[in-house]
Amino acid sequence: MKIKSVFSDSFAKYGKVLEGYDIKPLIEELKKTDKPAAAVIYEPHSEMEKLPVAKEFSVNAYGGLAVEIGYCNGFNTKLNCLEYHRGSELNIPEQDMILLVASLADVKKGFIHSKKVEAFRVPAGTVVEIYETTLHYAPCCDVRGNEVSEGFRVAIVLPADTNTDKEEIKIKNWEDRLLWAKNKWLIAHPSTAEAKLGAFKGILGKNIDLVN
Repeated sequence: MKIKSVFSDSFAKYGKVLEGYDIKPLIEELKKTDKPAAAVIYEPHSEMEKLPVAKEFSVNAYGGLAVEIGYCNGFNTKLNCLEYHRGSELNIPEQDMILLVASLADVKKGFIHSKKVEAFRVPAGTVVEIYETTLHYAPCCDVRGNEVSEGFRVAIVLPADTNTDKEEIKIKNWEDRLLWAKNKWLIAHPSTAEAKLGAFKGILGKNIDLVN
């Protein structure tokens, strides 16, 4: 799979790189978080929310909206699922990582083929905004030829309360069937643990693996 750069024109429809933020203290705090060697963990909140840059993200990047800052850490080379939110997501990685993304416009009644997915490398320390119309999921380890990095730590900024417990809703349309958590719509590949737990099985084709 061709891996492009988030600085390339190809990424423009999915998001953009944000400049002007001092994220060194955030990266130092991120380094203190757990990083599993053979799994992925996600926490919606962290000590990073106490840093001055958290207020800057709220006021500047989100126009004054309340935000949360957590992390997604571990080891992963697969697509597995695609999700989206109302509102952009910011990713700030400690190490180089790869994002697998697709366009929400390509989802038809909850279904999308994995051939619509593209891969983009995010250099360490980059603040990358992922638009709300961009499908994404857990980051992937950096892959260069036959070399795979030893996992990743990524700070995740989202509108406040995203990925927390959702309210029970009455199903009104196909999109309601994708709602997995608060402000989190999820489409799973049938082979995944998420699918076995009840997530909507809407990813057609191969479950992309960057090392196979």
